[in-house]
Amino acid sequence: MSVSAPAALAFMRRLREGLDSGLDLPEALTRGAAALPREARDTLEHVLRRLEGDHEDDEWGFDEDFSDLVEPFFGFLYDRWWRVRVEGAHRVPAHGRALLASNHAGILPWDATMISVALLREHPLPRHPRFLVLNWAFDLPWISVFIRKVGGVVASPYNALRLLEQDQLVAVFPEGVKGTGKPFAERYRLQRFGRGGFVEIALRAGAPIVPVAVVGSEEIYPKIADVPALARLVGAPFFPVTPTFPWLGPLGVVPLPSRWRIEFCEPIQTTHHGPDAAGDRGLVLELTEQVRDTVQQALYANLVRRGSAFV
Repeated sequence: MSVSAPAALAFMRRLREGLDSGLDLPEALTRGAAALPREARDTLEHVLRRLEGDHEDDEWGFDEDFSDLVEPFFGFLYDRWWRVRVEGAHRVPAHGRALLASNHAGILPWDATMISVALLREHPLPRHPRFLVLNWAFDLPWISVFIRKVGGVVASPYNALRLLEQDQLVAVFPEGVKGTGKPFAERYRLQRFGRGGFVEIALRAGAPIVPVAVVGSEEIYPKIADVPALARLVGAPFFPVTPTFPWLGPLGVVPLPSRWRIEFCEPIQTTHHGPDAAGDRGLVLELTEQVRDTVQQALYANLVRRGSAFV
């Protein structure tokens, strides 16, 4: 399914008009869908019905049928909007538990969804990863339901360990809110990877750690300022000001079409350490720094390979 640029622009115009006139998001989306080709319109209406309907999810809220349903939308972002290039997908274990540790940017978890699409598109044996998302994102109406259905899980050590014990592929973002909230001037400079909690979890579960470098997500919402008072008002960790948000209203949430590169680096094995090694602070910090350094070096290398962010 493809959508022409004029149809996409007409959809966004109708969506904004609907929101400005007081419609809620589902009603505004339905109104905007009238500008789309029949296939795209039917898909969007099906998605909205499924979001409201009664159907089977797993215990985490993941709905594989729903993920397949929205794949054309993610595929459009992956192939045409962000023009993603991938290296090393084959390095991700095809079976069993594994922990993906990636840099984080973009305010909303677009990087997590593109990592998911990369593994479904490029891996010899495609599999759906589960990605941990900061709690505040699950307070957003509709968006929280959507995040769960495509594999998002509330970020916590307990949830991460349980998922790994179920032999899932789990994506974590050790920079946390500091990664998504850093200003544009500091793009691709990794923040601290916390206190190594993700390494402790990998050691306890005996899961390999796969460092992941994502180039492109730093440019989709260039943060030029923050408004702490508004952040407190809406219960978010920060309220970003970008070149398009809040100036363009809902249209300001549309991410910019930067070019992306995603690299899956060589896995770091943990099983030979044993689960008791999770209590060895020296080892935990050493592995944490190894993962962080691997991601940082891969970011620098892929920035050079990508060249211009938008051309």
